[in-house]
Amino acid sequence: MAGKTDTEVVIAGNAMTLSGYESEEYLQKIAFYINNKIAEYGKVESFRRQSVDKQHILLELNIADDYFKAKEQVSLYEEEVQTKEKEIYDLKHELIAAQIKLENMEKSLRSAQSDLQESSKQIVRLETQLRDHKTQD
Repeated sequence: MAGKTDTEVVIAGNAMTLSGYESEEYLQKIAFYINNKIAEYGKVESFRRQSVDKQHILLELNIADDYFKAKEQVSLYEEEVQTKEKEIYDLKHELIAAQIKLENMEKSLRSAQSDLQESSKQIVRLETQLRDHKTQD
């Protein structure tokens, strides 16, 4: 397991240390996300008129909403991946079946060509025998 990371970040103008087992870049990304949410809502007049406690609750609700929407999107993508994997699996089996059918057809073709050659040789022999028989008469 990777060691614990401590990194200094600034959130809402306050410097603080974030700690975790993630990379420093990841922890900075989290702080950036929070700062963007604060800035986004800070532009809304009705938000600014709320008490600080209500502002925090609204930010938390919005972040939770983002989380659940992202989680739902992941579920949809996972379902799509499973569907695509099944389609790929089915296509691979169809390909294998088609390859087997092609190999069997090629064997049949080679057999038919061999039979044709034998029949052609037989025709030549019979024609030769017929010619020889006619010349003897």
